Amino acid sequence: MTLQDRAKAIVKARWFERFIVTIIVINAIGLGLETSPTAMDAAGGLIRQLDKVAIAIFVAELLLKFFAYRLAFFRNGWNVFDLAIVSAALIPAGEQFSVLRALRILRALRLISVVPSMRKVIVGLFSAIPSIGTVIVMLLLLFYISAVMATKLFGDAFPEWFGTLGASLYSLFQIMTLESWSMGIVRPVMEVYPYAWAFFVPFILVTSFIVLNLFIGVIVNAMAEATEDDAHGEREMIIEELRALRGEIEKMRER
Repeated sequence: MTLQDRAKAIVKARWFERFIVTIIVINAIGLGLETSPTAMDAAGGLIRQLDKVAIAIFVAELLLKFFAYRLAFFRNGWNVFDLAIVSAALIPAGEQFSVLRALRILRALRLISVVPSMRKVIVGLFSAIPSIGTVIVMLLLLFYISAVMATKLFGDAFPEWFGTLGASLYSLFQIMTLESWSMGIVRPVMEVYPYAWAFFVPFILVTSFIVLNLFIGVIVNAMAEATEDDAHGEREMIIEELRALRGEIEKMRER
């Protein structure tokens, strides 16, 4: 077995995956503790040292993967994602890069690339983007039509909420989220316009209970398809391995 094969075996090993997951979790906890003055006063030096050790481990992991896969390393989008996250941690966090101190917690996102079940979720979300885009366009169209109507209907009496198109869009967004929509906005409007419920109730029914549920349906369907594709791929691999095994058995019988 060559060194490259051994490197591949290590990268694919379950213990190696669990080790990296453990380091990511410990590093994320340490970055959270850095926001606590009490924790930093008690063990600030240790927390900073653990952060440096975690970065060194992440760099060594990426180098090992690059050695194992060579240029094929960049064909895997998850490897490129990991490389970008770890590279951001290596940039000096001076005054011009002070924002990187806050962005270090993004290293916790590496759990997505390391844990297979999380990868399936993200793949499902990305495959649902075209359908989600259609739902978003429909929602924006409903919002625009409703905002124009609300501005014309209620803008004169309630300029703070519906005086402009932008104000109407924001107020309708608040109503869609059901955040203080009744006592905060709708009931005061109904004191001046008693039949305003005929506008707001259908708006809530369409946006909150129909369109938003379409998002959930699209995402669930996409994830189900992604899981089914993975299961189909695994079945194909098993079938190919069985065929190869059967061929080897037949060759042994012929001998």
